[in-house]
Amino acid sequence: MISEFDLAIRLLFALTLGSIIGYEREQARKPAGLRTHIMVCLGSCLFTVLSLNAFPGSDPARVASYIVVGIGFIGAGTIIQERDRVLGITTASTLWVTAAIGMAVGAGYYVAAALTSAAAFLTLSILGRI
Repeated sequence: MISEFDLAIRLLFALTLGSIIGYEREQARKPAGLRTHIMVCLGSCLFTVLSLNAFPGSDPARVASYIVVGIGFIGAGTIIQERDRVLGITTASTLWVTAAIGMAVGAGYYVAAALTSAAAFLTLSILGRI
């Protein structure tokens, strides 16, 4: 069972990591920005913590798979096709990666979550200029 202190740490860490990616999206003036990425990261973190702790004997992988599907559905709503181009695919993928980061934090994989956040931020900020 997870302590309330550990739960608070995980949620605060998820909030922090989600805000890093959301900040970049906000600065790039994308529709899914700071608040959206924080909410996705927080929600996936809490769902993961609950699936691992609140339902003894259940299969946590089921919740994880539904997080992936649910975020895919939300991400699909950010993709728009205009004539010969498609917009929003990067934003959709950042929502997907942010959910994975939240799941990693919820499961206690802090280093993996932090490294993924850094890699995502660098990818968005550096490769966006190229």
